[in-house]
Amino acid sequence: MVSTVTPRPRPIENACFWLAERRRKTDPPLIGRREADIVIIGAGFTGLWTATFLKMLDPIREIVVLEQGIAAYGASGRNAGMLGEAIDHSHQLAITHFGRAEAARLARLGVENLGNLLRFLEERRIDCDLERTGQLHVALTPSQVEELREAQGVAQELGLSHYRLLDAAATRAELDCARYQAGLFNPHGCIVNPVKLAEGLKREAVQAGTVFHERTRVTAMERSNGGVRLRTAHLPGAAGTESRMEATGVAAERLQAAASRLKAAAARAQAAVAPGTEGEIVARRVILATNAYTHQIFPRLQSRFIPLYDYILVSEPLSDEQMSHLGWRRRCSVADMRTFFKYYRLTRDNRILWGTSEAAYYKGNRVDASCDHSERHYAELRDSFRRHFPALADLEFPYAWGGPICSTTRFTPFFGAAEDGRILYGLGYTGHGLGTTHLAGQILAHMALERPSPLLVLALVRRKPFPYPPEPLRSLAVRAVTRALRRVDTGRRPGLLLRCLDAMGIGLSS
Repeated sequence: MVSTVTPRPRPIENACFWLAERRRKTDPPLIGRREADIVIIGAGFTGLWTATFLKMLDPIREIVVLEQGIAAYGASGRNAGMLGEAIDHSHQLAITHFGRAEAARLARLGVENLGNLLRFLEERRIDCDLERTGQLHVALTPSQVEELREAQGVAQELGLSHYRLLDAAATRAELDCARYQAGLFNPHGCIVNPVKLAEGLKREAVQAGTVFHERTRVTAMERSNGGVRLRTAHLPGAAGTESRMEATGVAAERLQAAASRLKAAAARAQAAVAPGTEGEIVARRVILATNAYTHQIFPRLQSRFIPLYDYILVSEPLSDEQMSHLGWRRRCSVADMRTFFKYYRLTRDNRILWGTSEAAYYKGNRVDASCDHSERHYAELRDSFRRHFPALADLEFPYAWGGPICSTTRFTPFFGAAEDGRILYGLGYTGHGLGTTHLAGQILAHMALERPSPLLVLALVRRKPFPYPPEPLRSLAVRAVTRALRRVDTGRRPGLLLRCLDAMGIGLSS
């Protein structure tokens, strides 16, 4: 929906459960002048996997990663940590977008990609609280039961036989919720701590020789003697980034007064760069791994995606008695079949993560700290949790945050080059970046090194998604589609607007 901003005086480093758990010092910013073969802008999963595969393909290349915050500060560190094999949002959507043959190829590739990713984590001994729990999609209405049957049938047509349809009793045996009418179980799904995963990938990249500069914002990008010149500014960090601070009780109250001062200081720091904190780097190629932030540095791609914000709660740890109420023995991640679906999982210490895909769009494509919280979304999330699990109605959720999603009209990422191949980009994961960035890193690495790869002939690499309209039509369109999708989730049939969009393969969700 189109939202007005309601600032919440709590830094994301403390509000987000995953970020609040991290303890390390930031890497030095880029100050002064240097050169590199390839510069990657963004130290989220796209940038980290790209750096990893660049070094695997060509170990002697000098790779530098610039990050305006700290690694995984954006979507990579704020997501639910639900790792699956899907590249598109559904196999039927893949058929709609790319045809049956290409959809079958993407289905096989998704399974291979997840297997390769997990093998990499095992071989490199990356500790990210990985649990191979499986994923469960649940139906809350009779029509959604039919959707699950159809989804299983399409998966089988594309060569995937591991999806298992569960009746109401079998679904509730996985997680005891009276609202469940059926389920579709995929044993390949996993859950991870996304910040631990990012930190593990970063350590691997550093060991391979990649150089990282954090708190380094790119302020200008221009062609220069066969390459690209980047100018940067050092952004001082906020308290709480380098060490964990408690998120509840008195400590949280004490943060509020300091948070306002920190926010003002951060704004001043971004508005004016102090002498001696500028940097400059010249590279043969630059890779934009900036996802929802891409338009802030490269506006010409703005029409191809829309930045949205998803919101998440994380509870206090559950007691053994509370866990017994749930019967969540397999610990599978769960998502329901509504258009604006809820998704949820357990953390390693048995907290419940509860998120919503009813994403917020902030007019003017805004992506900044003012969008990090939405009290309306938090209240709706708490209400929905109580409807699902009334026995746990008193459960407290001390962590609450939002994170930016980069959505395309076809729900898959896109890739490309600009400035005669000097600038490369890959973005638009629409909520599936945790696994798909592993593919994106390979695609971008091969593009940057001009190496052949079967991945480069994928339709999602060769073709761009249908564009979104510019403002003010963008805000009006988001508002209209959101209202229409809400009506569908109440049980009404899709209206003319949604039917037209569906015929064109255009969507708006995360």
